[in-house]
Amino acid sequence: MDPFADTLRRLREAFSSGRTRPAEFRAAQLKGLRCFLRENKQLLQEALAQDLHKSAFEAEVSEIRISQNEIDLALRNLRSWMKDEKVPKNLATQLDSAFIRKEPFGLVLIIAPWNYPVNLTLVPLVGALAAGNCVVLKPSEFSRSTEKILAEVLPRYLDQSSPSLGRIISEKHFQRLRGLLGCGRVAIGGQSDESERYIAPTVLVDVRETEPVMQEEIFGPILPIVNVRSLDEAIDFINRREKPLALYAFSNSNRVVKQVLAQTSSGGFCGNDGFMHMTLASLPFGGVGASGMGSYHGKFSFDTFSHHRACLLRRPGLEKIYSIRYPPYSPRNLRLLLVAMEARSCSCTLL
Repeated sequence: MDPFADTLRRLREAFSSGRTRPAEFRAAQLKGLRCFLRENKQLLQEALAQDLHKSAFEAEVSEIRISQNEIDLALRNLRSWMKDEKVPKNLATQLDSAFIRKEPFGLVLIIAPWNYPVNLTLVPLVGALAAGNCVVLKPSEFSRSTEKILAEVLPRYLDQSSPSLGRIISEKHFQRLRGLLGCGRVAIGGQSDESERYIAPTVLVDVRETEPVMQEEIFGPILPIVNVRSLDEAIDFINRREKPLALYAFSNSNRVVKQVLAQTSSGGFCGNDGFMHMTLASLPFGGVGASGMGSYHGKFSFDTFSHHRACLLRRPGLEKIYSIRYPPYSPRNLRLLLVAMEARSCSCTLL
């Protein structure tokens, strides 16, 4: 049997059995994930250094601690996130029970990029597990040392019906980035070492809008600079393209930053910084339009991996009250029903 088909079958059977739904099971998976981070912190730091030359400081701040904070937040709030959410009712439904139930989707696939291989693997995993799903993880094949730890060590800490990890091998990434160095003119950097798959931080100037470096996500240490004549032209340049995952506006003028915020759209926005918004679990992280669907961090992760099921429970024996909905129709009954259907804050009941 195809091993992937067998894995999917086992995961679907595990979800159908109901074992992932109880809060106790979800909490146990999150605690296992927390133990994985605590007990393998040094291994992860070494792997991140090998893959991305990340310092221990950067690995702690941008990868490990953010993931730990997400786990702790989910564990503290799991039961409240799982509770049915009561919603306002109109006059016609005052005697009913209306609520949203958070149901797990079932089987979730998480494909992680290479630039934050721990953070962008584990943070969505926290939300998927907290929501009661089974998960297939696909770490980045470019961050090989980190991928190896996630594939070989992480499963020991989690229930085996929960994570399954796949691998896809590719050698093209370094060559793709090196090819982008031919765009515009190198002002800073440009050095590369194929044996180490290393490219120095590079600034490109005189870049044309049509060049490859401006047509795709770079995911590398290359910064192309495009000159514009005014702020309005810069905003127009942004708005002519697909909406970005994140937009960063740097200026000594608050007016400039707020104008960029007001006249553009992106998954996230940062004024005078390019990272710290990711450290807040109270802010959703995700794209819009072509840059992605859904978001995660904190409760947003739980909501992304949950189906919000609309529920209305009506008491039996009240058909006489609601009979104005049925023929024979009359203008009076229509007026009554339309008034009853209006959204309003009302504590009264139909008599």
